[in-house]
Amino acid sequence: MQSIAGWWDGFELWVAGLPFIPQFLVVLIGMVPISFAIAFVLDRALRAIFRLLGRGDRSEPPTPVAATAVPVTAAAPVRPTVGSGAR
Repeated sequence: MQSIAGWWDGFELWVAGLPFIPQFLVVLIGMVPISFAIAFVLDRALRAIFRLLGRGDRSEPPTPVAATAVPVTAAAPVRPTVGSGAR
C-alpha cells in the first residue's frame, strides 16, 4: 500500500507542477473516461437492483390519475393580455 501511495503522491505532485493548460488536459483525459465508466457501472447496478425489486422498465405507459378537483362547468372568461409598459 505504501508503494501505491508513494506513486500517487509523485503523480499528484507532477500534475500540480504542470502549467494550467497541460494540467487541464491531463485531468480531462484521465477523468472523462473514468467518469463515464463510473456512470456506466452505476447505471447497470441500479437497473439490476430495480429489476430485483420489481421496478424494472415498463413497456406500457402509466395510467392517468382521474381528476378529483372541482369540475369545470363553464369556460373561464378570457382575460386581456397586459403589456409591460416598456418601450
